[in-house]
Amino acid sequence: MSDFARFLHADGPYPEYAAALQLYGRFVGDWDAEITAHGTDEARHVAPGEIHFGWVLEGRAVQDVWMIPRPAGAPAFPIAGNWYGTTLRVYDPTISAWRISWFDPGRSVFRQQIGRPRGPDIVQEGTTESGDLTRWSFTEITDNSFHWLGEAKAAAAPDWRLVVDVRAQRRKG
Repeated sequence: MSDFARFLHADGPYPEYAAALQLYGRFVGDWDAEITAHGTDEARHVAPGEIHFGWVLEGRAVQDVWMIPRPAGAPAFPIAGNWYGTTLRVYDPTISAWRISWFDPGRSVFRQQIGRPRGPDIVQEGTTESGDLTRWSFTEITDNSFHWLGEAKAAAAPDWRLVVDVRAQRRKG
C-alpha cells in the first residue's frame, strides 16, 4: 500500500466521537445496488451499481465511492447519467452534524450538504449551483441493506421530485 493510501485509510472511528461517527460508519463495507432513475415524464430506467464505504482521516470521516452503472465505463445511464464519484462525510462536533461533499468529476457534478439523523433515517440537504435544493436520504436502514433517495426541488417548485432511488445490499463474504 502506498503512503498516501496508508495515511488516508483508517481502521475504525476516531475514539472521541465513535458513537456519533456510527451514523455513517455502519455503512463501511461493500454494497451491490439497484438504481432506478426517474424522469420528469414518469419514465424509469434501472441499472446495477456498486458502492464502497471506508474509514478515512484518522477515523474522523467516512468516504465512499459510488459506481453506477456497473461496470464503470458502461453506456450512458438514461436520466441520471453514469456516476463514478466519491463522497467525503466529515463529522463536525461544533454543529453536531456531518459536512458532506460529493465529487463526480466525469459529470462535473459537485455537491455540498449537511447530514443529520431524522428519526431512523439520515437526511442530507444542500443547494445546487443554480439554487435548486437537494435532499438525499438513507431510509429503511438495516445491517445489510438501505434505501437511498435522491430528490431535487426547484426554488419556486412546491414539491420535491424523486430523481434517483437506490436499493443496496451488503456483499456477503
